[in-house]
Amino acid sequence: MRDVVTTPASYRPDGAMPGPITPGGAPTDRIFADGAPRGSDFAFDAATVRVFDDMVNRSVPFYGEIQRMTCELAAEFAAPGSTVYDFGCSTGTTLLALDSWLDPSVRLVGVDNAPDMVRCARERLDGLTPTRRREVRLVDLHAPFVVEDASVSVMLFTLQFVRPLHRERVVRTIAAGTRPDGALIFCEKVIESETLFNRVFIDKYYAMKRRHGYSDMEIARKREALENVLIPYRVEENRELLLRCGFTRFQEFFRWYNFAGMIAVK
Repeated sequence: MRDVVTTPASYRPDGAMPGPITPGGAPTDRIFADGAPRGSDFAFDAATVRVFDDMVNRSVPFYGEIQRMTCELAAEFAAPGSTVYDFGCSTGTTLLALDSWLDPSVRLVGVDNAPDMVRCARERLDGLTPTRRREVRLVDLHAPFVVEDASVSVMLFTLQFVRPLHRERVVRTIAAGTRPDGALIFCEKVIESETLFNRVFIDKYYAMKRRHGYSDMEIARKREALENVLIPYRVEENRELLLRCGFTRFQEFFRWYNFAGMIAVK
């Protein structure tokens, strides 16, 4: 039986966290606006990095609450002296949030395959008081990588961008480098077995994006750009993958139409 790790009060924020994530004055996402030049596939390049915080807040439902839940769960499973990884750390938003929740003996490691994202995340972490070990690594999950002494790994909308042929190896690598009773916390876009619900849920998602200021043109252009890049699984497929690769317990903890938050424990 796992011993419950109680987060010290000094590392557990009491106020609402974080909402909105986007700092005031952050550039507005207009990447897929009419007339904006863009390649055929979505890429995490310099243009995306510049507007990423605005993009994710307007594109991911309950993004602030997902961040809070991720931090709460990470604090529950993070062991003193261990390492917490954030795979697909992007601009460092989750790393910054985790930093305020976790015991200072916990090392934070951010991982991303986009040089512009890594540079941004490093700059943000460099601005923090040096109270713990922190680093951001440039790593492509499609190539071999190393995970060491992890008590928690976080993947927020990252595994869906890993090509399916590589996902089992990625999850096995994370599981192999995770301490017993350690956790993998991840959120993904998901699909349903029933095509009716797929269609309805996607329609509701696009309605949310319209409420957040995206035009039909922007929605359509981004959908086309993501078509061969973002490949979602069903929740059941994710569960089978995690249990097959070394984790022993699995639970869905968040759901909004075609978005799901899941946790697996070794």
